[in-house]
Amino acid sequence: MAQSTAETLKTTPLVERHIAAGGRMVPFGGYNLPVQYPTGIMAEHKWTREFAGLFDVSHMGPSFLTLNSPSGDAEADHAAIAAIIEPLICGDIAGLKSGQIRYTLLLNETGGALDDLMVARSPLFGGSLYIVVNAGTKDGDFARIAAAAGDKAKLTRADGDNALLALQGPEAVNVMAQIAPGAVDLGFMQYAPFDFAGQKIIVARSGYTGEDGFEILVPNANATALWDALLADDRVKPIGLGARDSLRLEAGLPLYGHDLNETISPIEAGLGFAVSKRRREAADFPGASRILAEREGGLSRVRVGLIVEGAPAREGAEILDASGTAIGVVTSGGFAPSLGKAIALGFVPPSHAANGTLLQVSVRGRSQSAQVVETPFVPHRYFRKPKAS
Repeated sequence: MAQSTAETLKTTPLVERHIAAGGRMVPFGGYNLPVQYPTGIMAEHKWTREFAGLFDVSHMGPSFLTLNSPSGDAEADHAAIAAIIEPLICGDIAGLKSGQIRYTLLLNETGGALDDLMVARSPLFGGSLYIVVNAGTKDGDFARIAAAAGDKAKLTRADGDNALLALQGPEAVNVMAQIAPGAVDLGFMQYAPFDFAGQKIIVARSGYTGEDGFEILVPNANATALWDALLADDRVKPIGLGARDSLRLEAGLPLYGHDLNETISPIEAGLGFAVSKRRREAADFPGASRILAEREGGLSRVRVGLIVEGAPAREGAEILDASGTAIGVVTSGGFAPSLGKAIALGFVPPSHAANGTLLQVSVRGRSQSAQVVETPFVPHRYFRKPKAS
């Protein structure tokens, strides 16, 4: 990622809070954001796993896609808005329930990932979707979605007038109970609007750490008040980009531009679950012929998790077979504070992807032992509502 000069960097409504808290600010995705606070990445990572971490993710791309002329029939309007977005992605949006969120991928004509994103059905308005895309791809994503909408729907960006906060960790639900009590009734991958300080906030029970938690869209005018209210709870500490990355790596979650790009398909990336059953059966998504063939075993590479002995293997490090022949590449790697070991994600041929396979990685010209393991490295702890008996 090209680093912008300080003069051209965008800031979030919380920049002064980050600086006052001692945040070490760095360029990321065109924004000036905190990579860590004075306690350091390791402490921030562990705090989030044990209590609750608060992240400023206002660089992300929240938006709303809404029919221009809704009929007033909620189901018909939802079908109409789903029909606009579905030709771009591999997820079943038509089948979403009110307030339900779906993780999916924006695909090119060859089945490569242009982005991974969240698409949610409005719990209030028929014919409206809440969509959140990644920071580095948001301008292109929004242009693509707007073009598909044509004169049938309007895409409204929400990244300029709002901040996006993420509260993650086992204590997140207890903290949110003090801010928006109704949010605790949300299940994983559900969202709803709530009141805070006289304005609406949108709360989604989702996140990027593998922990239970919430992502909160709040108007800029109330962003610092919400940030302060959350940090007033002793169970919450601010967390920077460094720990956000180590947390998502332990959770085995891909980072776009690293573990996903326009050449990598959902199947290669281990994201086959995101290709919804109805869409597979209809074969009506971009790159369907390639992706369906890969589901049947036509793969040349697949994403794996690695436990690495010794120093961390960073992005770009070669993955070698037991005899030292290069067979793949690391796409994300680092130290896992929860495990006390180095871990990595990378791509290898299917013949070398079975759990327990012994491989090597090349780190600064030296070969280090590595073993293929199941991901996530650290089990997810998302909240699941009990099924009705």
